[in-house]
Order: sequence, then C-alpha cells, then structure tokens
Amino acid sequence: MLGGAIGSRAVAEDFPSGTQFTPLAASVLTEPMPVEGTDGVFHLAYELLLTNTTPIDADVTTVQVRDARTHQVLLTLTGPTLTANMDRLLAGIVSSPSTTIGGSSVGIVWLDVHVGSRARVPRALEHRVVATLAGTESDAIVARIPINRRAAIVLAPPVSAGTWLASEGCCSDDTHHRRGVAPVNGELLVPQRFAIDWFAVDDQHRTWIGDPAAVSSYLSYGRRVLAAASGTVVDSQDGLPDQHPPEPPPIPAIEDTVGNHVTIKVRPGLFLLYAHLQPGSVRVRTGQRVRRGRILGLIGNSGNSTTPHLHFQVLTTPTFFPTDSTPFRFVRFDLVGQLTERIWDDNLGLQPTGLLPIAPAQDPGVRRREMPLDRNVIVFR
Repeated sequence: MLGGAIGSRAVAEDFPSGTQFTPLAASVLTEPMPVEGTDGVFHLAYELLLTNTTPIDADVTTVQVRDARTHQVLLTLTGPTLTANMDRLLAGIVSSPSTTIGGSSVGIVWLDVHVGSRARVPRALEHRVVATLAGTESDAIVARIPINRRAAIVLAPPVSAGTWLASEGCCSDDTHHRRGVAPVNGELLVPQRFAIDWFAVDDQHRTWIGDPAAVSSYLSYGRRVLAAASGTVVDSQDGLPDQHPPEPPPIPAIEDTVGNHVTIKVRPGLFLLYAHLQPGSVRVRTGQRVRRGRILGLIGNSGNSTTPHLHFQVLTTPTFFPTDSTPFRFVRFDLVGQLTERIWDDNLGLQPTGLLPIAPAQDPGVRRREMPLDRNVIVFR
C-alpha cells in the first residue's frame, strides 16, 4: 500500500486524466468493420460484453457509442431500446433480455452503429456506460476499440439468377444469426453475424407449393449454388441426408452443423461458406481451384436446416467453428421488396401456405456494391 501524502501525490500526477475504478469491465467480440447496406448507410455491427465485477446487481441505464477522437455520439441506447438490444450472456441462441447484470455476471449489448458515409467512419470507438449499483450511479468510458476500415469484399451472386429472400441478415436485432453466441474452444464467438439464408421466391411471392413436408415442394430446393469469387476449395462435404421439413430437426453433432457444404479460400483470412447442400450434389473437391460463377452444388436441406435454403457467409477461418463473421457486398442486384413478418427457416413450412407477405421496397432499384439487409427481397441477374 502507498503511504504518505507526498507518495500519493507523485503517483496521482503520473495517472492519465480520467483514470478511475469502474464496476463494469467491457470488451468486444470482434473488430467492427463497416459495410454499406441497402438503406444507404454504413453499418458497424458488433457486440459489447459488460462484466459486473461486483457482488451486487448493476442496472444499466445508458449505453452510448462515440467517436473516440472527437467524442461525437453515434448511438445512444436507453429505455425500451436498450432493453431490446441487451441480454444476459447465455450459451446458445436463446435470448434473455435484461438490462440488469447480476453480481459477477456478464451482459451483452448488440450494437448496430449507423454512419452516413465511408469518409465519416471513425478510426476508433469508445463506449459510455451508465449503471446504478445499490443506489450509486457509475458513469464511465469503457472499451476504446479500433475500427477495421478495410472495405468489405465485393462478390458475385452465390445463387442462380432469380428473385431471392435474404433472410436472417444484417443487422436485425432478432435473428439467430445475429444473436448466436457460441462458446467454442474456450472462446466466445458470433460465427454467423453477417450470414444470410437465401430462399427462392416466385413471381407470386411463394417459397413453396404443395406439401410442405416434401423438400421438393420448396422452390429453393435443387437451385444452383455458385462460386461468388474465385479461390481454392479448402473444405467440402457430401453424403449427409436432407432433413425432413417442416419441423426443426434434432440439433446435429457440431461437425455436421452446416451439413453438406463447400468452403472456398479467397485470400488469407477470408473464406466463403456455402451450407446445407443437397446430398450427392457437391461438384468440387478439396484442393480444387474454382473460378467465379462455377457451379459448386445444389441447394438442399442437410445439417442444421429445417427447410431448404442456402446458408452463405464470409468466414475468417476455413471452419465454421471456431470463426468470426465479417461483412460482404455484391457487385450488383435489384432491390424489389421487403418481407414484413419474421418468417425464417424454422417456421417457413409451418405457414398456412408458401405465400410470403412481401411489400414493395421503399427505395427500389439497382444496387451496386451494397449488402442486402435482413428480409430484403432482391433479384440477381
């Protein structure tokens, strides 16, 4: 212990301004990377972990994201908005909304920061967190983090030409992709943060016709899966059976989560995953060099899949577990509509019909070098 007034003053003079004890410690699970969405803004989607280092409850009232250099406020979460974007940290995909972090416990805040242009993307972020503990307010700046300012990769379509629903995509706060925290090999990850599930839609807005218990009734089933960029196949699997819709299947073994699949290495630290392919349809092998547009296989329903669709995403490793998920964009597509309800893989076949409630897009038209957002309906040509 330091003793004496002179010693105390000398130490204090060496401390950076603003140094304080904080009951909440903070960290992030990824280095945020901006991507332009179909809403015309750049999204920084990431997670803030808050650890309560005390034995008493911490009631979080405000989470604010700021430019670390200028201290400009970019996002403020309070009240119902904070409640909708904060959970107790639980393994798996079950949401447990709470702005109270128990003693020696962890909460997670799901953040989607909007920036108007690439030029305005900060180089670093800081977070102001206000919480009350036993009637005492804590107001601290935590988790100063850098921004990965590299441009997200631009890709060709991963599926054949036609109309497609981009389900469970960026940056909705209520999807299992976005909120799927996975503890793997001693590390917390969000391996599907920017993943999209692709469902084929016909001109009447149907995704299945006939018996929803038959995989062949789904318009996605058997559609071609294409290499969205040239690269080398680093992993492929075939031979797993299709699951039987429309009820969710039992959770498979970890190694079978993505079912029949292809993983392509595009560059160091950047891989493309095509998952849930039809058994017997995979047309490439590990080690093979493929060019953009090459047919890789056909959409199926293998692995952890309830109804036929293509699960597509960018990985930072050649394996789905463990990995990080980073954003991506497409060279061109037409934005035509928006799904108005949360209909996804697990409940698609349980609807009365295969007809989707799709409204016209608010700002339809050709999009270039953008990322489709959750529930967008788009056309690849």
